Amino acid sequence: MNDAIALEVQDLGLVPYAEALALQSDLVGRRRAGDIPDQLLLLQHPHVITLGTASSRAHIVADQSRLQELGIDLVDVGRGGDVTYHGPGQLVGYPILDLEPDRKDVHRYLRDLESVLVRTLGEMGIQGEPVPDLTGVWVDGRKIAAIGVRISSGWITSHGFALNVSNDLSFFETIVPCGIQDVSVTSVSQELGRPVGVPDILGIVSRAFSEVFGRSIS
Repeated sequence: MNDAIALEVQDLGLVPYAEALALQSDLVGRRRAGDIPDQLLLLQHPHVITLGTASSRAHIVADQSRLQELGIDLVDVGRGGDVTYHGPGQLVGYPILDLEPDRKDVHRYLRDLESVLVRTLGEMGIQGEPVPDLTGVWVDGRKIAAIGVRISSGWITSHGFALNVSNDLSFFETIVPCGIQDVSVTSVSQELGRPVGVPDILGIVSRAFSEVFGRSIS
């Protein structure tokens, strides 16, 4: 890994969604200018529903009063994909990578992110897998991780993945997750039958990311 591209991993804790959006925008510009190395932001969000560029508002099944009662914000974002929920106990990863010159393939990038999550789950003793024609990672037909990305000019990535670790899965009842009807969701804690915290996952996902993308954590 001595010749690998440097990767700076940042553990940011609980970050409001709007603040994370602004941070990503700043880092994308700085990465494009070559002022910083590749970044992997690892964080959690307060309760929020985000709508990607392919979203349908019909996939939000809770009305506004119910969302307010639950303390869930609603945000339109510039990533791909449909409706996604984020909340405490869910590990969110935002890679800010320069895919030039040899990784300029959006489909490969998505598959690589899935591989990172499959490796992470494998180290936890969970057999995750992608599903053909869908994005994300699943365990026996239950969705455990969602992926939605944006590729900006210069092949700089932002947005990323969300892995359910110990979050309250009942919040997914407010949406049609990723626009897929009758989908079941699960989490690391649920699959293992014991509490697992986001801090328990950080080192594992960082290592898996560096291995899949050939980066050296700085």
